[in-house]
Amino acid sequence: MAKLYFYYSAMNAGKTTHLLQSSHNYRERGMQTLILSSSLDDRFGQGVVKSRIGIESPSIIFNQKEDLFNLVQSHGPVDCVLVDEAQFLSKAQVYQLTEVVDKMDIPVLAYGLRTDFQGELFEGSQYLLAWADEMRELKTICHTGKKAIMVVRIDERGQAIKTGAQIQIGGNERYVSVSRAEYKRIFHDQGSIKPSQISLPLEDL
Repeated sequence: MAKLYFYYSAMNAGKTTHLLQSSHNYRERGMQTLILSSSLDDRFGQGVVKSRIGIESPSIIFNQKEDLFNLVQSHGPVDCVLVDEAQFLSKAQVYQLTEVVDKMDIPVLAYGLRTDFQGELFEGSQYLLAWADEMRELKTICHTGKKAIMVVRIDERGQAIKTGAQIQIGGNERYVSVSRAEYKRIFHDQGSIKPSQISLPLEDL
């Protein structure tokens, strides 16, 4: 029986690498996959999903108004649907993915961040957490050595940026994956992130 899976993590945990490996595993067995990517994420151009280690695959882009159930139906026989940057999904689109699972009996693997730079759930992640059949955390490490579960947005001085759009691709700010304790320290102006600990530009969200 098909299921809706939500693979979530902070940044730098290899979500896209895991997605591409999963797609490869299906295709290696002669099965067809459909990779979907949000039009909001154009770091590598439209219609491409690319991991930080360099592997990539073509994808079908969708906007926030697109009906994903109809989109999957229009692409012929599909054995698995994979969604990159699933935090950008709308509530309606998460529901449509449940319909892909329940009505078409096609497994859906959604990969995304759980929370934004203010510690709030993205809309897509909120409803994936509510409606997914299975949730699996992909783990990464804070520069303190603790498990990283949150993302802080910082400026060039390594200080927290506390306001701004939830979704922002491009610019001079950077995101860093940190533990909850480190997030609270930085976000509440009790310190900053040293330049040597900043490794991920904003455009690598």
